Amino acid sequence: MAMLCCGGRNADDDPNANLKRRNSKMIDKELAKEKKTQGRKIKILLLGAGESGKSTFLKQMRIIHGEEYSQKDLMEFKTLIYGNVVKNMRVLITARDSFGFKWANPDYEDYAQELLSINTKSTVFDYATFMDYSGKIVDLWTDRAIRETYDKRNLYQLSDSTRYFMERMDKLMEKSYIPTKQDVLRSRKATTNIVELPLSINRVPFTFIDVGGQRSQRRKWLQCFEGVTSVLFLVSSCAYDQVLLEDNKTNRLVESCGIFDTIINNKFFIKVAIILFFNKTDILVEKIPRVSIKDYFPKFSLDPKNVEDVKQFLVRMFEDVSHDPERGLFHHFTTATDTENIKFVFDAVREMILQENMAILMLQ
Repeated sequence: MAMLCCGGRNADDDPNANLKRRNSKMIDKELAKEKKTQGRKIKILLLGAGESGKSTFLKQMRIIHGEEYSQKDLMEFKTLIYGNVVKNMRVLITARDSFGFKWANPDYEDYAQELLSINTKSTVFDYATFMDYSGKIVDLWTDRAIRETYDKRNLYQLSDSTRYFMERMDKLMEKSYIPTKQDVLRSRKATTNIVELPLSINRVPFTFIDVGGQRSQRRKWLQCFEGVTSVLFLVSSCAYDQVLLEDNKTNRLVESCGIFDTIINNKFFIKVAIILFFNKTDILVEKIPRVSIKDYFPKFSLDPKNVEDVKQFLVRMFEDVSHDPERGLFHHFTTATDTENIKFVFDAVREMILQENMAILMLQ
């Protein structure tokens, strides 16, 4: 007959052991739930060269499918916008010097020097600070030398939103000014980190990932490749006459096409849907009558003043870099600052992504 040790107790009667087992089961259950949730997530990676509109697209996704910007958010954008305006005028002044354009009003040279003396890295552009310079900025914008410099903006690095904010200076100078959604979309801050935006869209969990497009930021891309459901590759369609910020000589469209080559032919994305967004269509349409694409791409053989011909050339240029002629490429011409346009386009893209990933989402 088996003997029990005096004072012995079955492990099943140990309350600590029971608690540990219950905790372990709860952890396993949570891990299984998390794994299932992660498996159902649509992970969309935003890629493209710098200044292609990735961050603006991300803002649109929050505006359309996320939560409203808080008052605190808007105050931060207000400071950012004030800084954008000052920095844009400084760029125009510096470019004017390099072109040698003479001031229509010689007194404006003093205004220019005052703006150039600002330490923009350490200055916080609150309302009071902005108002110290705003009147001078308005005067400079009206000068012939600055307007002539603006007309040659493809030859240097100037924000696409420069004119937009200059034409809203009356509003920006009001003490009660609160940025509108369009102001938020037009504001510019370089992406230097990986930014994730989780959203639930029609009860399907999406995660959008934005990484910087400048050359120095692209080494971070690889760490974002795992588990990607789809890639939205953004191209600045209007950049056919512009050069890179990084070296001031490489054509932006050529650089963008080269990046797309490495993405579309990458082994990580063989089974991943890649959608091309030819962005900034509004600027493209405005530019075509003024600037011939043939001056920058001599192989262009169609009508350089015909918008549809230019669009066709751009699409073919990017399609041709794919090593798999059977691979279907989806493309859309977009304007990331136009909320209705992005909503319409993304609705179509979303349906396509859901169809492509039906099994993963377990929506059959």
